[in-house]
Amino acid sequence: MSINQIEDEGRIMKLRKLELKDAPLMLEWMHDDSVVHFMGANFAEKKIEDCENFVRYSQDCEDDLHMAIVDDNDEYMGTVSLKHINKELKMAEFAITVRKCAMGQGYSAFGMKEIIRIGLQEIGLDKVLWCVSKLNERAVRFYDKNGYPRTNDVPEYYKGMYTEEQNALFIWYVVEE
Repeated sequence: MSINQIEDEGRIMKLRKLELKDAPLMLEWMHDDSVVHFMGANFAEKKIEDCENFVRYSQDCEDDLHMAIVDDNDEYMGTVSLKHINKELKMAEFAITVRKCAMGQGYSAFGMKEIIRIGLQEIGLDKVLWCVSKLNERAVRFYDKNGYPRTNDVPEYYKGMYTEEQNALFIWYVVEE
């Protein structure tokens, strides 16, 4: 089993590069309000071409790392990312989304743990941080239950990517090397 793969209760979970075949299942979560309700973008207006373009972008981007979380049949379950990788600050912003059918199945915990490991051990980052709306109780419970520490020490480089109104609603988390 590769380092980007685990077996959990008989299920194999893997991280791999995003592929064009993932686009229809990406669009599925984008059009599911129960998944995207607290996210900052208007995913309801996205089309299959937007997903395909994102996959193409992810394959060549150097400032972001976007990977698919897949099951043992190579079916796309979600996307996990390190965004705005800042080599000077040795930091990146984490992001994740999974399809509704993957929630509560271990895919989020696996994908998150693995992308953070890649950031810290393979890319050489010192910190991976992320924010979540206080209103997104499901996500806040998930991060707290999994022991991720909250932080108020967020560089302006990352806070400045959001409006003052958004920042007022955010809880920030961090994992440090």
